[in-house]
Amino acid sequence: MKQSLRGLLATAFMALLITGCAMQPPSVVDRVPDQDANRLLSQAEQQAPEQAAQTRLEAANILAQQGQRENAFEAADSIDESLLSDTDRVRWAMLYSELARGLDNPRAVLRATQVLDDELPMQANQQETLAERQQWAREALDQPGVSAVSIPELEGANIQRILVALPESGPLSSVASTIATAMRNHNEIRGNGVQLSFLDTSQYSLDEIYSRAAQLNAQLVIGPLDKDQVTQLEQRDSVPMPTLALNYGNSDRNRASRLLQYGLSAEDEARQAARRAYQDGHRQMSVMVPDNDWGRRVGEAFWNEYHRQGGEVTNAVRYNPSSSVSNAVQTALNVSGERARLGNIDALFLLALPDYARQVPPTMDYYYAPNLPIYATSHLHEGRRQTRLDQDLNDVMFMDIPWQIPDAAVGGEEVLPFYSTYQRLRDETDASSFRLMAMGVDALELATRLSDLSSLEGLRGSTGTLRLADDGRIYRELPWAKFQNGTPSPILIPGLMGNDE
Repeated sequence: MKQSLRGLLATAFMALLITGCAMQPPSVVDRVPDQDANRLLSQAEQQAPEQAAQTRLEAANILAQQGQRENAFEAADSIDESLLSDTDRVRWAMLYSELARGLDNPRAVLRATQVLDDELPMQANQQETLAERQQWAREALDQPGVSAVSIPELEGANIQRILVALPESGPLSSVASTIATAMRNHNEIRGNGVQLSFLDTSQYSLDEIYSRAAQLNAQLVIGPLDKDQVTQLEQRDSVPMPTLALNYGNSDRNRASRLLQYGLSAEDEARQAARRAYQDGHRQMSVMVPDNDWGRRVGEAFWNEYHRQGGEVTNAVRYNPSSSVSNAVQTALNVSGERARLGNIDALFLLALPDYARQVPPTMDYYYAPNLPIYATSHLHEGRRQTRLDQDLNDVMFMDIPWQIPDAAVGGEEVLPFYSTYQRLRDETDASSFRLMAMGVDALELATRLSDLSSLEGLRGSTGTLRLADDGRIYRELPWAKFQNGTPSPILIPGLMGNDE
């Protein structure tokens, strides 16, 4: 970071910065009194990411000291705080949260105060200030009658023109094609004249996609599907046009206005399993997840939510899906002398694909743990009736989308959401892609309801009951089923295991 102070004064300020002894973070203006903020911002465009983040922080401080609070906020907002040192992240959080609160922007305040969760070294008064600002932001977003999500230009509008932005080549093209096919079919069956225009995102940048959408006079965009692109969008202050992304970004929260996110999240299923297990009275769980990035993310989601509920994960196994199931089960159940030791295990959470999952219950039986409850995600269910194969999953509880377990979900096919579309797609679609088909249907339903966001509070969709969170992310609540005689059967009374039959 550039500095123009000399001698002992510079040494003193650097000592305060490094040791954290100053009551407030030293102002960059004090260290660089003659720097021009606009020149710094121009320099940042030419610098490596880490140096650019530091330079933008300098510029934001200067603008704030000069009273240009909106420009300061814009500069601070553009900083990727993860590239800053721990000390500078705290300084950024103090500045950004102060500016955001002054501009009555609780979303930005929450973004700034996320540093409280990272256990960064900071002064007690800094921690207290950030905690107070975080509380203010949460209360501001929770005020009755105040929606944290709003799309003013669509309120009360008749949505008729939608641009669907999906890749036609690359690793996601097959997924995108399945989703697009479901949208076209559902739109035809709905018959309400919505015009769907499709754009190949593999040929355009994000900004070019929005430019094309404007040229087509679209009212909103469905897409993108790529997780990295969604992450880029959610880090903006706003997107150029109302957007329903078909994935979730990597950030803790979506902070871009007019951006909603919807997808089939395995992490959401894990959190729901954690709540269900705790609700059923289990306080100590063992966890089995694959030893890969997917397993790590889903396992962490379960672990964090279960701990938040008040439970304890007493055993956790990351297994190799191509290795022996027996070894993983032995570790998960504390097997000693061919007998499971379940003194500190009430139940098991299992993330596994069908072939692996079917081997787990018989292995547990072998180690004298036949009655240990198993909670699983939808991934062990192939979605078609395979009574003989799925006998080994008897008594395993799992969640899935209503379209995959119609009897368990709502009491029969005839009362499924969007039943006419379900009938057509069920007859024409392979079971392996049926969840994606359902996602395409719900994406179109969500998009055409963006003129009335209150309709997204508990929408019965083909992929679950959909609810809009205050950061624009849409979450699903899935129905539960239990395998009996190799067939998914309903669990009628959540939380009362004795009455589930």
